[in-house]
Amino acid sequence: MQLRLKYPPTPEAAPKHAALCVCAALLLHDLELDYSVESLLPLDALLGRLRHEGVPAEQVAEVLFAIGCYVGEVFVRHAGARWCRTEGTSMEGVTGFPLLIRLGPERYCNPVGKVFKRIVEGEEHGLPSFYALFSRREAPARDFLYDRH
Repeated sequence: MQLRLKYPPTPEAAPKHAALCVCAALLLHDLELDYSVESLLPLDALLGRLRHEGVPAEQVAEVLFAIGCYVGEVFVRHAGARWCRTEGTSMEGVTGFPLLIRLGPERYCNPVGKVFKRIVEGEEHGLPSFYALFSRREAPARDFLYDRH
């Protein structure tokens, strides 16, 4: 999949992609994102709605990339993670994207890939549980199931 991104897909530009997500969420969905762990809940709900509406991932790939960078920034700000390139890591050639989050020695996660899986495969790839699993912190509580209407 060829992405047409405003910024390069690099660790240095990941926060800029995340900022695009924040702006788009507010402008298009009246959704305020503040980089808190709790903000993963409404973002996950938005992905659930896109899935429910049948929006193909390829059609919104650049948006999903920005959302993945936002999720990664939540890890950076709250779980002590940092952005890194996939090349030279145990995840090289596996992720499909050139960016990862590093959580410790040889501990990586792929927030961009997780966002794509969330819209393609559904609720079992929810963002709050993804954060809890990889950050080893408690996930924010869900008030309702997002994929059921």
